[in-house]
Amino acid sequence: MESGKSDLRWGVAQRLEFIEFRLFWEGHVNRSDLMEQFGLSVNQASADLNRYIGFAPDNMVYDKSARTYVRGPDYAAQFLKPDASRYLAQLRSLADGIMDSDDTWIAELPSYDAAPTPARGVNPVTLRSVVGAIRRSEAIEVKYQSLSRPEPSWRWIAPHAIGFDGFRWHTRAFCRTDDVFKDFLLSRIISTRSVEGSEVTDAADADWQEHVTLEICPHPKLSEDQKKVIALDYGMRGGKAKIKVRRALLYYALKRLGLDTDPSARKPHEQQIVLINRDVVLGERSAGQVL
Repeated sequence: MESGKSDLRWGVAQRLEFIEFRLFWEGHVNRSDLMEQFGLSVNQASADLNRYIGFAPDNMVYDKSARTYVRGPDYAAQFLKPDASRYLAQLRSLADGIMDSDDTWIAELPSYDAAPTPARGVNPVTLRSVVGAIRRSEAIEVKYQSLSRPEPSWRWIAPHAIGFDGFRWHTRAFCRTDDVFKDFLLSRIISTRSVEGSEVTDAADADWQEHVTLEICPHPKLSEDQKKVIALDYGMRGGKAKIKVRRALLYYALKRLGLDTDPSARKPHEQQIVLINRDVVLGERSAGQVL
């Protein structure tokens, strides 16, 4: 069976994944679903359903009254690993207007919404210039508005990566003005102009290359039942979880997780988690903040 899967054309494999997605999340799938999603004929859709049954005969049974295939009691995924994070990410993308409902395989969308995130004014031309400089190992001259200066100024940067701090997008770059690697918010790059070759690579950015492991556990002052639910929230095993983060992103990670202040600064039910290896991690802090 495994060899049969590997011999499938990409389009066929994708349609079989779609069948499995619908069976797992919706509980049913039929020919019209395939026809609508992929623009197939009746015969093509029927052939795909029969092909899927050949691979996983116990995964679906035909319900004559509903005129559809429903998930079988012995369902076991064959073509995709059900991923809650991916499903929820699609809902978030739909809520943010990044994805249209036609772009998702979810048939019956649950009622959903998300806390609004302020839109960041990243100019697509600016992003294209930065991404192009990364691809071609170039330095680019940018007009940048730093909060440490009252007015924008031109400076040369050699970007090597794009980063996200949980709210904002920035580029990790070598700043020729300050002779150091820094984070530059893409929304604060007002314009770009000259480009030239650069010999600076990400290998020279120690904070980007090195990783720090955060060890977290439930706040010790929570009740045992509260600790158990927090452990479930964060996927902890043995009462703790390890989170690997680039040292260049450590500042943002600590801030987003609420670990950038002393745990006694907030009530246990608000703090929820604490940093077990706090002394080690804080000794690894880097100047990752944006200008």
